[in-house]
Amino acid sequence: MQCRQCGEEVIQEAVFCHRCGARVEADSEAFSETNPIGQDYRHGTANNSGNENRSPAERFRDAAANRSRDAGEPEHTLWEGGYSSKAMLSRWLLSMVVTFALPIGGIWWPRGYVWLAIAAIILLLWAYQLLVLISRRWSVHYRLTNQRFIHELGVFRRVTDRIELIDVNDITFEQGMIDRLVRVGTIRISSNDRSHPELTLAGIEDVAHVAGLIDETYRAERRRRGLLVEDL
Repeated sequence: MQCRQCGEEVIQEAVFCHRCGARVEADSEAFSETNPIGQDYRHGTANNSGNENRSPAERFRDAAANRSRDAGEPEHTLWEGGYSSKAMLSRWLLSMVVTFALPIGGIWWPRGYVWLAIAAIILLLWAYQLLVLISRRWSVHYRLTNQRFIHELGVFRRVTDRIELIDVNDITFEQGMIDRLVRVGTIRISSNDRSHPELTLAGIEDVAHVAGLIDETYRAERRRRGLLVEDL
């Protein structure tokens, strides 16, 4: 089906042209019968509250979301995870270097209080690294479904936020040299979500697979709702 305004080819279910924003009118009654979105907009059965103040693209997205909910596809979990202890490998290696270097340096100051200070520093160093690991492991949890990405943050006070996959714009991940050895890394999700326009997921195990899964899932969700990825 073509837009009468600009001649652009649009999908059959579209109500507005994704290029110029013009309203697409069907040429037959069959379209009205098979497309509940178009039928609602032509006959005024959709909720028109505030529609006059919204752009055609926003009204199109809402209509597509309504059609998706009407389809009744169940939501199911595709992946769950959190901060991996492997992501702290570089910190542990640095702590080991310090642990061996301090006693060697203490040989040059053979005094009792120096060795007590070295022992205290080493103990505090490893206690700190352990507390960081526990805090990161307990404070974050992520869950990917076929419709949303859910992230939870906090230990004593947990805050749960959700990002609709249709709002996701881009997925990237990065790894350091040591991270590549153990296949962990950081994932960055860029989206239209107001509270988290760019969400950072640190310490994700098997990061390449997880990033690819999120990317494939949000693209599949957009196709399922009948929207073109490049035009949002």
